[in-house]
Amino acid sequence: MPTTDETAHSIAAKVESSSVATASEAPAAAVAEPQKIVYAGHFPLAETPTQVGSEGILYDFNDGARVVLPERAEGTGLWRIRLTDIDTGNIVFNVDVKGARVNSTKRYYVRFRLEVWVVDADPKSKVEPRSVLDHSMDLTDRNVLIHQPPGTVGDSFAWFTYTDEFAKKHPTARVTVCLSEHIIPLVKNAYPHLNFVTQDELKEQKLADTFYASYALGVYFADKECNHQPVDFRHVGLHKTAAYILGLEPIEVSPTLALDDESRPMKQRYVCIAVQATSAAKQWNNPYGWREVVKFLKDAGYEVVCIDQKPEHGVGLKWTHIPHGTVDKTGISLMEAARYLRHCEFMVGLSSGLSWLAWAAGAKCVLISGFSLPSTEFYTPYRIINWHPCNGCWNDPALMFENQNFLWCPRHANTPRQFECTTQITGAHVIRVIKSIPTFKDVRETAQSVD
Repeated sequence: MPTTDETAHSIAAKVESSSVATASEAPAAAVAEPQKIVYAGHFPLAETPTQVGSEGILYDFNDGARVVLPERAEGTGLWRIRLTDIDTGNIVFNVDVKGARVNSTKRYYVRFRLEVWVVDADPKSKVEPRSVLDHSMDLTDRNVLIHQPPGTVGDSFAWFTYTDEFAKKHPTARVTVCLSEHIIPLVKNAYPHLNFVTQDELKEQKLADTFYASYALGVYFADKECNHQPVDFRHVGLHKTAAYILGLEPIEVSPTLALDDESRPMKQRYVCIAVQATSAAKQWNNPYGWREVVKFLKDAGYEVVCIDQKPEHGVGLKWTHIPHGTVDKTGISLMEAARYLRHCEFMVGLSSGLSWLAWAAGAKCVLISGFSLPSTEFYTPYRIINWHPCNGCWNDPALMFENQNFLWCPRHANTPRQFECTTQITGAHVIRVIKSIPTFKDVRETAQSVD
């Protein structure tokens, strides 16, 4: 979760709507020592706002609306600062202070209007307030950062399309997207109008100081007040949460990949599979499932290509191995995996990164998952879930996902029902769905019809 400047956050949370507080009523509004606001494991923001106003005022829209008001000398009056949501007309912050560092509570895309006046310290004074800043957020000819956390595959492809949609909605903005160095090569040439940087480049080149506005895409589990996302991502889907954060319509559109090599990697008809995941809850935990499906596909005349990162993965006594009889392409690059997916008959995967890559590559995807509801992922007519056992724990806001706990099963851990959401998805269920794919052809049936 993003950490915040606690002093600034408390100011914005303390005075809401059209309330007005004097400096004596809001002592927390004293100027705070500037500190880096760091998204844990993500990127540093500029220590102070990047835009310069009159009379020493600083402001920007990096991590919400930020304003620094220098301390006013004794006898020179107070600052009055007001933050307004332009689109809703709501005054979300209004206070009189001697000096302050203010940060809006809402950190996602909001068109804020910032207004600052100098007012007499005496609330009974008849002196008219003097306007010193009136700025409505406008991304025209501005540098804007959209940050996607490094170290993820599925999230990167799920959210990337909305970065492009944001650039289309704001065509005169100079949009920079921070992506993993492993993802950038797959999309960079398809989106020449976007500027791509890695996490390291963002820090080494001190680019944070150049942005007028920035938005952090992420899954915010503990954001009960929805300050970093307008709506809990578990209600709208992993990919569509990016649309809400960026102020876009949540219309599902897959990204475009520009591969180094678009040629077909195998002459034979083949199906890609990915059996590994970062959490056991994401895996297909039926002990017979993969063996039955691989045998079915091979008997039907398909080669089965495993494109997982590793041939085996697990913790303690819980390990998943590459299914017997498959073509072992584990460990290939994402670029090469995308080439295999581009030309495969279809993909059989999980709610994991390689299924999102398959979606981006344009492959049909048979997606097996019980811990997540179908709305979590991209739409596929070949989505497999068994509604009879426990399911959907990922989408339950009352449950906190533990990404460091490989055996996370919040409702039935250490019981015979652990992971029942997928142990009870049968091989027959998956095979039935595979047979429903219009392009699926079983060579055995073809041979019988010829006889």
